Amino acid sequence: MDFSVMLDSLPLYVEGLWTTFWLVGLALIIGLIIAVPAGIARTSSNAFINFPVWCYSYFFRGTPLLVQLYLIYYGSSQFMEVRGTLWEHAWFCALFAFVLNTGAYTAEIFAGAIKGLDKGEIEASKAYGMSVGKMYRRIILPSAFRRALPAYSNEVIFMLHGSAVAGIVTVMDITGVARLVNSRTYAPFEAFLTAGIFYMILSMSMIYLFKVLEKRMLAYARPIS
Repeated sequence: MDFSVMLDSLPLYVEGLWTTFWLVGLALIIGLIIAVPAGIARTSSNAFINFPVWCYSYFFRGTPLLVQLYLIYYGSSQFMEVRGTLWEHAWFCALFAFVLNTGAYTAEIFAGAIKGLDKGEIEASKAYGMSVGKMYRRIILPSAFRRALPAYSNEVIFMLHGSAVAGIVTVMDITGVARLVNSRTYAPFEAFLTAGIFYMILSMSMIYLFKVLEKRMLAYARPIS
């Protein structure tokens, strides 16, 4: 194994690390903003509210992220309206695909958390005379966020790993840099091993942060010794 290839290309990987970090981070933030109302809609008994969100969730959870990225990046280029706009940039197409994908998965996570709430909490809030909006703000959503946190942490890790497809459409993320280093040095093992190490560092860091967050937010559920 040629360690000089790994060491010489470290500045490129650091740039790729930053690209992966902001691309995934921004996708998760926007996806979360989409997922909260979508998750609430998925719990509605009104078919006109529930069904469109179900279709969105079914498509993006039922198809590979790579196919979705190809549809957005290559498929949209046939329309004249998108030319000269952000759609021509690979990073924007990757971000758009990531947002829609993680939004669908996160919406289902929150919908499940809301459906799993103790009915007593909701009945108690109604007994206090809370409006529906106040009930969601003070009771339902905070409790659902806490319950959904373990499953959402898995979604964040899956999104990080899935973001590797961005390198296929010329985005210089960690995988994109690995592909570039491999094409320059013809050292695939060293190139992709370095990428794997960077992904592992990111994953372990996120897992640690979620463990700390879960410990704080789910402290009330631990038995008192």
